[in-house]
Amino acid sequence: MTHLRIKGGWGTKMFGWLVGLTVVALVLPLCAEAAVYNRATAKATFKRPTETPFPSDNTPTVARESLGKALFFDTRLSGANSTACVSCHNPAFGWSDALPRGVGFGSKELGRRTPTLLNNAWGVEYFWDGRAESLEEQALGPIKAAGEMNMPLDKMVEKIKGIHGYDPLFARAYAGEGINEKVIAKAIASYERTLVSGTAPFDEWVNGREDAISESAKRGFDLFNTKGLCLQCHTGWNFTDDGFHDVGIDDNDIGRGKVLPGIPAVVHAFKTPTLRDVSQRGPYMHNGSEKTLADVISLYNQGGKVKRDSVDINIRPLNLTAAEMRELTDFLLTLSTEERPVTIPILPNN
Repeated sequence: MTHLRIKGGWGTKMFGWLVGLTVVALVLPLCAEAAVYNRATAKATFKRPTETPFPSDNTPTVARESLGKALFFDTRLSGANSTACVSCHNPAFGWSDALPRGVGFGSKELGRRTPTLLNNAWGVEYFWDGRAESLEEQALGPIKAAGEMNMPLDKMVEKIKGIHGYDPLFARAYAGEGINEKVIAKAIASYERTLVSGTAPFDEWVNGREDAISESAKRGFDLFNTKGLCLQCHTGWNFTDDGFHDVGIDDNDIGRGKVLPGIPAVVHAFKTPTLRDVSQRGPYMHNGSEKTLADVISLYNQGGKVKRDSVDINIRPLNLTAAEMRELTDFLLTLSTEERPVTIPILPNN
């Protein structure tokens, strides 16, 4: 893979690193295809973790999660008092919004699809282009963006301080730290780390219950790991390498290339999304261009829609049959869980 977690600020080492990674990228797929596939071994690599990671300066507590949830649901964090984080990241739609592209300030369509917040506790960089390097940084991005919630951060802090019902919540959650941008970001991020996909039929199969998924889905899992080349990007329990890849989508959005200008390898590259609860999150891709999972599989089967130098080396015609494409879809459906009710918090007031 050619676009894994490339960051700025590496100076003259960047070129040599890219060249070395490109050589590895050319070799790895060949080795993977040549290796003997073992279903049991493959299953073990997708086993769910037992704990959620968190930064040392924002350890989880009930008080912090409760404060973060209130802020996440509070429309007063927007300039027009009409939009909250939950407006776009809706639990009913897999913590996205079921729209091809997000809707921002003034009901104007945004340039990209709203990504899910599921399992972001395990993330590395955030947003489709990876411009935020922590969940705390990500939390403030949409709030201050003029095209989204349109709330300057200094005014946000002033407004929250003016809602005195928040005072005891901040005091319990972050004693002595006050009410400021950093603490608000920490609280929202603390809540977002609780948004973890539940145990799916696939997990029960991994844990030994053979009848948890169908025989068709099992064959789809085999294809996922071999002929379908899905494993090249969708790795680990969360089914993402947290890398950035150009998968041949036909649009003018340069993605990661805007964050790291001057690096041709990341132009048109976008973050690999998790496949957890993927059936609940259509339409798909960074621009919502694929309506169904079948459409996504068809896109990859044909090797993308455009050819350019930045397209990932693993994006090539797969020659999957119609039956194999159905089996892949059946497997992806096993990654979804039943809806879990999310309570709406009673928000602080004066």
